[in-house]
Amino acid sequence: MPDNFSAHTPGAQFFHELRNAVRSENVRTDPAYCWAYSYDNSRRQNVPAVVVLPATHAQVAAVVTICNAHSVPVTARGLGTGTAGAAVPETGGLVLSTENMRNCKIDADNRVAVVQPGCINGDLQRAAAQHGFFWPPDPTSAEYSTIGGNLACNAAGPRAVKYGTPRENTLGLRAVTGDGVEIRSGCYTTKGVVGYDLTRLIIGSEGTLAVITEATLRLTPVAEGRRALRILYTSAAAAARAVSRIMAQSTVPCALEFTDAECLQLIRNYSGADIPAAARAMLIVEVDGRLDQLDTAAAAIAAAAAGEALLECRAAKNADETKLLWQARKALSPALRNIAPKKINEDVVVPVSRLGDFVVALKQISDTHGILIVAFGHAGNGNLHVNLLVDPDDTRQTQQIAACLQKVFATVIDFGGTLSGEHGIGYEKKEFVGLEIEPATLALMKRIKKEFDPGNILNPGKLFPSN
Repeated sequence: MPDNFSAHTPGAQFFHELRNAVRSENVRTDPAYCWAYSYDNSRRQNVPAVVVLPATHAQVAAVVTICNAHSVPVTARGLGTGTAGAAVPETGGLVLSTENMRNCKIDADNRVAVVQPGCINGDLQRAAAQHGFFWPPDPTSAEYSTIGGNLACNAAGPRAVKYGTPRENTLGLRAVTGDGVEIRSGCYTTKGVVGYDLTRLIIGSEGTLAVITEATLRLTPVAEGRRALRILYTSAAAAARAVSRIMAQSTVPCALEFTDAECLQLIRNYSGADIPAAARAMLIVEVDGRLDQLDTAAAAIAAAAAGEALLECRAAKNADETKLLWQARKALSPALRNIAPKKINEDVVVPVSRLGDFVVALKQISDTHGILIVAFGHAGNGNLHVNLLVDPDDTRQTQQIAACLQKVFATVIDFGGTLSGEHGIGYEKKEFVGLEIEPATLALMKRIKKEFDPGNILNPGKLFPSN
């Protein structure tokens, strides 16, 4: 079956079967209603023929079975916060929205949460906090992204540097494959090695292998306290090299964020933060743990950060000061949206030891192609958000975008990195996947996809290069 289903128009029998499987009011075909489900944060857009809002696992299984029988493509969707186009449906296809699947049950005795995919990350965190726990993945979109979406892209956030990604914090899944087969993977316990690890395979597959209907998540106790440090350098490369020193000592930070000189200027302009003009890079490092250990932990971070080009190292003394330190970092994304609504945002990863070299290389790429590049992100994992700030009215810049992006990705691969740390591939990066994954491995992945989804109805056209 071809990737592009745009010529396919579902017939009356298809809609009749859908309405029998899911209550009629949860089958929406009005074009204005469908338009709202036609795009995600990538700004790509394809309008589906129908949006279905199931509430149970059984309803999801019925919808997928019907779609498979009628060869209608299915795009499972949370709230569309992804930036790679993974939640953009096929034109004329079906969007399976999980917004009515928000149940969340906390089993405090076993440090487990059992949730439906439409549960909001922030809602889960508040429910877990009532029992003294949290779920480690904390993407910036936590207040308006779903657990299903987080799992589909393996979206992690700053805490991944210490606590891991969704793959490390999910015990098991319930799901429906492309031919309507209902499966379970993983287990309810923190140890288990029976069978292949389908849980980790499905997580990060962007809805191309199965539709997740329930997740069993491993919870972590909330630390007694946290302490943040703002560390400024007169050289971005020196700051990046300091990350290696910080990550090599025994105190593991729960967040380690990097911002370059261009980002710092934006923060000054849009937040009024007190950042000296000489600063060319900033690290925000946070440690957590017992209250009586925070001073020692912060001192260990400061000692590792000391050295070449250090301008300032300031530790917050309490929760209010910690909040103030983070405000500067949180002001960055809104600032970028204000000045560059057409920005190209990539989330590449390089080995931590190569961060300094990569920052230098980005400056050279920026100068060569005449496109401003700003970088910030989760430096403790080597995961940087590389933003190409392009003026769509500048013909020279628009002509340079493809070559500039190709050079960024090629440099990432040369440094032993990967094209995406948490945003995923979707439509946006699929043509570059061949830079990282060799043909034999890609062929195996395609065979796995066919086993899970023999009719190729689950989120077709994503992940794999067109040729």
